[in-house]
Amino acid sequence: MTKKYPIGILGATGMVGQRYIQLLEDHPWFEITWLAASDRSSGKPYGEAAKWRLDTPLPERIAAMTVSPAEPEGAPKIIFASVDAAIAREMEPKFAAAGCAVISNSSAFRMAPNVPLVLPEVNADHLQMIEEQPWRKESGGFIVTNSNCSAMGLVLALKPIEQRFGIEQIFVTTMQAVSGAGYPGVASMDILDNVVPFIGGEEEKMETETLKLLGSLDGRAVKPLAAKMSAHCNRVPVVDGHTECVSIKLGKKLGREVRHEDILAAWAEFKPLAGLALPFAPEQPIEWREQNDRPQPRLDRSRGKGMTVTVGRLRPCNLLDWKFVLLSHNTVRGAAGATILNAEMLASLGKLEPVAAAAVAANA
Repeated sequence: MTKKYPIGILGATGMVGQRYIQLLEDHPWFEITWLAASDRSSGKPYGEAAKWRLDTPLPERIAAMTVSPAEPEGAPKIIFASVDAAIAREMEPKFAAAGCAVISNSSAFRMAPNVPLVLPEVNADHLQMIEEQPWRKESGGFIVTNSNCSAMGLVLALKPIEQRFGIEQIFVTTMQAVSGAGYPGVASMDILDNVVPFIGGEEEKMETETLKLLGSLDGRAVKPLAAKMSAHCNRVPVVDGHTECVSIKLGKKLGREVRHEDILAAWAEFKPLAGLALPFAPEQPIEWREQNDRPQPRLDRSRGKGMTVTVGRLRPCNLLDWKFVLLSHNTVRGAAGATILNAEMLASLGKLEPVAAAAVAANA
């Protein structure tokens, strides 16, 4: 790629917005040219408007950029969005109607019939649903979403198993990091020395989004995976990294005939994006750890620059068929990194060219 796409960040001062900035520094395809946030931040230099919370320095160029109003006027035509769902329901369609490609981390439109909920390794073919969106037909704009952070790691680990053997039932218990709640997140007196067995709306999101992601495109709509699923979601005192304990029942024709080594082979051989040279696609999207006490957040969350899901403790399940533990970095693979990878996939398919061309024409 000889010229970078200019991109804007909607919700730039939040935790996921900050991750976008961190991960996009020196990105070979995308360049941040516009930042927007709430009215209280608008007009200020980003370095003054945002309280930088990440472990790498805020780039000087970004710190000096003025935060713009959260309006389509003057924005680039490719938008990485991470705002609260209630705000996104009003705001994201405005940007799409203005001809923008809105690549969103918000939950607002994940389950909308004509909006693709995408994890490129799993269901990149669902991206063709953007052609059914009214904004695409009227202005060239569209909305694409990535999933809930806890569903994403689960789906990535399940996809190669479902592909080879089928899955009929899924039971998952999560131990989710506090960064998933944004900043300031959970009060210290609530989370230290504690486990909170409730995260509002999280279990419902996991159960519906997982089945949509693993579903198949049937004409113009997604037919969810025909499996039963139950999720328990818990907040734990870990900064980054969602750990999940998973039990699955395989397809009726296979069940217990599937061996331990069969599942390990499915994970090891799952490399659907190989050859596409997408900068944020890890070489090994699912990595097996054979130690009986892994994966662990501190030791494994940054594998594949935070984009790899780590799996371990695969063993027979006395209730279903197999059980295992997985770990994924919730603000990288589960949020900002997922949005960037979706944008890279769209670019590789040529879906960003019309909006990019519209931006050039508008500025001519």
